[in-house]
Amino acid sequence: MSLPQPAYPAARAVATRIHPHYLQYLAGSELLPDIPSIEALIDVAFWASLRREELHTPLISLAYASPEHVELPLIFERPVRLAAQPLTRLGPAVERPGIHLCVWHRDGELEVWGATRLLPPFCFVLEVVAPGLLVVKHSRGGESGKFVNVAVLQGDEVKIVDQDAAGAPSKFHSGDSVNVLIQLAVSMREHGRGGSLLVVPAETEAWKESILQPVNYAVAPFRVLANLMREDPPGRTRRRWQEALRRAVDAVAGLTAVDGATVITDQYELLAFGAKIVRRKGCGQVSLVSSTEPILGTVATVAEPGQLGGTRHLSAAQFAHDQRDAIAMVASQDGRFTVFGWSDAEGIVNANRIETLLL
Repeated sequence: MSLPQPAYPAARAVATRIHPHYLQYLAGSELLPDIPSIEALIDVAFWASLRREELHTPLISLAYASPEHVELPLIFERPVRLAAQPLTRLGPAVERPGIHLCVWHRDGELEVWGATRLLPPFCFVLEVVAPGLLVVKHSRGGESGKFVNVAVLQGDEVKIVDQDAAGAPSKFHSGDSVNVLIQLAVSMREHGRGGSLLVVPAETEAWKESILQPVNYAVAPFRVLANLMREDPPGRTRRRWQEALRRAVDAVAGLTAVDGATVITDQYELLAFGAKIVRRKGCGQVSLVSSTEPILGTVATVAEPGQLGGTRHLSAAQFAHDQRDAIAMVASQDGRFTVFGWSDAEGIVNANRIETLLL
């Protein structure tokens, strides 16, 4: 006789804490999962993430929705039991980005009835990112494929995203329908080499006073990304636009793998890459920064820039200190991602750790 599978201790606590988030969007809707359903989904996904199918981790995404709630559903003739072993076996079929296994109730039990690419707005989504690493999200709906992160679970560590703080700096508000800076951050993080991206005002060249001249790879303003962001394509052409935008974002983010910083304007025009940051003439050396993270229960701490990372973090903090109408984004090779910007209210550089928004 086999022993029952042990429960994931964090599942119930997380389910209770995040249920109000979905309630504010889905009150009165069939799509609102109850706490036991959220707990069951998290528990099963966690144990599935620790299994292997031919040496591979099952990188799956679970969505709480019925066939009637989604467009173009792929419906299994025989639904699959919601359990770790069946999910592990299904993993290779649905590990490509944008494919979600759909879970719904039948006869009082949760089961996997099929898969889809198109989810309704605010649909509960749970993604297995790595062994023991889960991200709870909600969809924005339609073909955007974009999500809002609600919580990140890694083993016994649980982080609930503070949605009010997730937009600090405001250019990174995770609720925007198309946020190029978030997409650039995700792409920078994915190439795994680390990198820096400076976002400067389009109407001034004061940023050059913080860059060693001549710049190794200065370019005539490259406007492919900027031109795409000026478009607002309707209907079917929007999918082609989104694909073109993704390619342009990846192209710019790829430049950040080159030693030095990539520079774009706040209108998304590429100006340079491989740029070396220097202290602006007449400015003092940055000595302290305020470190924050958009996680409920955390408080800002003041630290020396060197405590946040290496040379990239030091130079980014200096740039944000000297160029107070710009921001500096830094991806670390270990997956951390920090956005540096000057805070007028606090009179100090703010270093905002946003990797929980990018998973």
